[in-house]
Amino acid sequence: LDAFVARALLAEGAERSIDLQYYLYHNDLTGKLMTYQLLKAADRGVRVRLLVDDMGLAGRDHGGSVLDSHPNIEVRIFNPFSRNTGRLSQFVTRLGSVTRRMHNKSFTVDNQATILGGRNIGNEYFEADPDIAFADLDVLLIGPVVNDVSASFDAYWNSEVVYPLNALIARPPTPDEIQQKTRELQEFISLQYDGEYHKALRNSDLANKLRQQQVEMLWGEAEAIFDNPEKIISARDQSELHLTEQFKPYWKGIEKEIIILSPYFVPGTEGVASLVKLQESGVKVRILTNSLASTDVGVVHAGYARYRKDLLQDGIELYELNKKISREERKEEKGKEGSSKASLHAKTFVLDRKWVFIGSLNLDPRSVYENTEIGVVITSPEIARYMAEKFDENIARSAFRLELQTAEDGRRNLLWHGYENGAERVYTVDPYTGFWRRLGLGFMGLLPIESQL
Repeated sequence: LDAFVARALLAEGAERSIDLQYYLYHNDLTGKLMTYQLLKAADRGVRVRLLVDDMGLAGRDHGGSVLDSHPNIEVRIFNPFSRNTGRLSQFVTRLGSVTRRMHNKSFTVDNQATILGGRNIGNEYFEADPDIAFADLDVLLIGPVVNDVSASFDAYWNSEVVYPLNALIARPPTPDEIQQKTRELQEFISLQYDGEYHKALRNSDLANKLRQQQVEMLWGEAEAIFDNPEKIISARDQSELHLTEQFKPYWKGIEKEIIILSPYFVPGTEGVASLVKLQESGVKVRILTNSLASTDVGVVHAGYARYRKDLLQDGIELYELNKKISREERKEEKGKEGSSKASLHAKTFVLDRKWVFIGSLNLDPRSVYENTEIGVVITSPEIARYMAEKFDENIARSAFRLELQTAEDGRRNLLWHGYENGAERVYTVDPYTGFWRRLGLGFMGLLPIESQL
């Protein structure tokens, strides 16, 4: 809720410009609320630039072109699919090109403030979906770092892999169609003012703190790091284009501890070796990712599962999100606060309780080699200690701790230590999953597709 309020209020306060860069921008409740904020800003003369990856825009060119028709709004699309053939066939014929996407998420206003993190624009990211809630994290930044985020946005906006939406559509919307779509949006918004979600936003923690003038900024140094947009049309070993090269000095500077939160965690043999090297040098390595029950992408979990035993064997602490809610429970409790299925979506690292990375980067091959990403490294012991202490306080109750147990016959078996209904419990298979789902996980783990995970 706070994350949506922050974006909406920044948009309401915008005087000159709003730049949005997102992998996904859903046409749901929060998507429409955000679009309405953009239209209001544009109506008062604010320049709005919306850059969206094409992955989630199938069949939505008309609505986007209506938005683009506003004289103060321009919509551009990253690495678009062809509009002359089906998308499914392009996943085959353009494998390796159309499968490389822009995963960045940023929201920048007046070149004065920016929000970076893991959230796309959609109900599941802002606590508006009764069926699933992503546990996510982003950060509001002000100061010189905003200039770097703006420079990143401009580099993408002007990249050769980005196209104006109006160059992709066969026919622009007519004035009557624009008027009708605008009226439909206004009517939808008018119905929301007394709705449950609007009430929740008005009563959110951030909204109340703003009214009481109790919002506090924490000061420190911040460096924005991001992939070059040309990464997706370059060889995968051109590491000078990669965000990870900019992060290396911080990684190499770790001396005592690293805490990793990555919803999609597929370290590969290279990543395992890097983490083990840290652990062997005396660094405490702790990793939180999704369990099979909490993940929303099972095939990625299959890619991760094959590395669990090796990581544990070498002393790395591994945790998986503990959240159980069945399909029946969701039906019974739909709409009730806290009834959603939780899935970890935050991408953050805490290094030596001194540095914090927050961004869109997952620790998997797709983020490192295929897609483009953005994030910020914050040098702030105050923030880093706070996040590490919260991890320490909550990890036992919110996650399963994995243990590797060696049987008498030499076989290595996994155990999951966690809590169910307040009581400690040990599981010998992936918690809250059935036989067929686990069988499917094993099958997917055999597929030679790790580079695409």
